[in-house]
Amino acid sequence: MASEIDTPQEAKARREMSLVIITGHSGAGKSEAIAAFEDGGYFCVDNLPPRMIAGLGELFIHEGSGVERAAIVSDVRGGEYFEDLLQVIEDLERDGPEPKLLFLEADEATLLDRYKETRRRHPLAPEGRIVDGIRAEREMLAPLRERADIVIDTTDLTGHELRRRIAEELLGTERDEKLALTLLTFGFKNGPPRDADLTLDVRFLPNPHYDPELRPLTGQDEVVRRYVESGTQAGEFYGRLMPLLEFLVPAYVAEGKSHLTIAIGCTGGRHRSVTVADRIRRDLEQRDDVVVRVKHRDVEIDSR
Repeated sequence: MASEIDTPQEAKARREMSLVIITGHSGAGKSEAIAAFEDGGYFCVDNLPPRMIAGLGELFIHEGSGVERAAIVSDVRGGEYFEDLLQVIEDLERDGPEPKLLFLEADEATLLDRYKETRRRHPLAPEGRIVDGIRAEREMLAPLRERADIVIDTTDLTGHELRRRIAEELLGTERDEKLALTLLTFGFKNGPPRDADLTLDVRFLPNPHYDPELRPLTGQDEVVRRYVESGTQAGEFYGRLMPLLEFLVPAYVAEGKSHLTIAIGCTGGRHRSVTVADRIRRDLEQRDDVVVRVKHRDVEIDSR
């Protein structure tokens, strides 16, 4: 809690300090998240019991500590922490430094796969089934998720992608008030992405899959691009889509949105979606208020 005899310097430090508390599902990427904050110049502490967070915050605001930004991971490894962490957050909100709560999650199947790959034991099921631990933890953390300032679903993110997203959205790296626009291509037959803000279905365009010579190629090949954009449909589609995006991009920037994911889907995710994504990229990457990157989720999947 804040001291009743804070010096003016300490009171100022308490107001200005940036404190991020990272929590969420085991296996959802907290280690990658804390690494991103460390790369961003934050003082970082992993696996800190909630009852120690307030005391550490008090140390940070003392004159001479040199800590202006800190990130702390606190999760079920700390034992009986659930009610403690909520109480600590409430105390900090009242007395400062006011924390920002980042919650990381992923779906059950993804968490289970990650545990199987690493052969680790779940902290809530050290001797039992991993899935039971995942479900118990999800129920335990539900109130914290509701309280979180920021929730990131890491189901479809690699560790590198999570670190980059945190850098762009939370740390301001490479932002400069630019919108980080991700064009994500996918195949509907492999399931839609979970993290799309907007989804475009381009299965109405000519499909190169039925041409034996074009089938093994992708929308990155010029001959496929010409096939997809033949006729009048593609031209009419672009004629309506591009003005819409020209309107939406500055509107999102003005609203303060830092990241936008547009998912573009066709049947297999190799031809039409890739062609359209490349066209959008070429039209938007010249803007000075947006940084465009393209991710082809399913382009390497067997096209047979």
